[in-house]
Amino acid sequence: MTARTTRIIGTGSYVPERAVSNEEVAAYAQIDPDSVYRLTGIRTRYWATDAQASSDLGEEAARRACRAAGIPPSSIDAVLVSTTSPDMAFPSTACLVQGRLGIKGAAAFDVSASCSGFLYGLSMADRFLRSGQFRRCLVIAAEVKSKFLDRRDQGTAILFGDGAGAAVLSADSGDTERGLLGIRLFAEGARHGVIGIAAGGSRRPATRETIAQMQHVLRMDGGPLFRQAVRRLAGAVGDLLKEFGYRVQDVRHAICHQANGRLLAAVARRTHFSPEQFYSVIDRVGNTSSASLPIALDFANREGRLRPGDLIVLGAFGGGLTWATGLMRW
Repeated sequence: MTARTTRIIGTGSYVPERAVSNEEVAAYAQIDPDSVYRLTGIRTRYWATDAQASSDLGEEAARRACRAAGIPPSSIDAVLVSTTSPDMAFPSTACLVQGRLGIKGAAAFDVSASCSGFLYGLSMADRFLRSGQFRRCLVIAAEVKSKFLDRRDQGTAILFGDGAGAAVLSADSGDTERGLLGIRLFAEGARHGVIGIAAGGSRRPATRETIAQMQHVLRMDGGPLFRQAVRRLAGAVGDLLKEFGYRVQDVRHAICHQANGRLLAAVARRTHFSPEQFYSVIDRVGNTSSASLPIALDFANREGRLRPGDLIVLGAFGGGLTWATGLMRW
């Protein structure tokens, strides 16, 4: 059998038009506006309109990724959407996006792994392509977190924005030196209570009581989550480089989930990446959950930072708890 590799041949991203300043979120959360940037590294984030849902954002990011790849959406064999803010309980957001893109008959399903979801989806697409089951996969991460915020909650209201990122993956039997080298996935469900939305599922369906008690909004225990994220993600990145026989100096870019500026800086220090290696867009778009990594990847790609042959490390950490790392040769 001919050896196959998986390559990203196109990236795309989209954020809503409404820019939300630190002054606006500070007013909601009753916090000093100057402290928002100091605490988060965020200058602005974008929130969806009342009429927009995750599928709307995901569709636009997907179209941009397909245009960048130079292919029609109809040539996609599978659509994977990472989201923890789906349009509805079911059908899947992936099916909604697939229908809007005019893709007929392709597999479509959602992935729920919180902020690590894009790498979880990327790993599944990689396996599909390497096995020969599909030729092209579209991996999307789309989040509308603004509709699940208690805007008075200082721990969450100042962090989260909305957006979507996408990548078109293709099987390649030619240049085996480029493409995805490996993705590693992890979880620790015993710590599921650190971040999440308590109600709205089958265990605690929506009732007047759950609504009155504000149980349908995002809550997180920031301190423990921060410490776990830094330790787990930094350790996993180090293990991945060691597994593949690379050093930090060999890496051109490290692109990770854009959780907040302080967390990114802590991970960079612990992994010994320089500021030039550790790419970030947190100041421009805020924390867009699972969409943040593919948005950052697309920004870096469109800015001309990613060059053929560059070694790139990917990393994410999120609720579940989940975390994931990836290594690819651009």
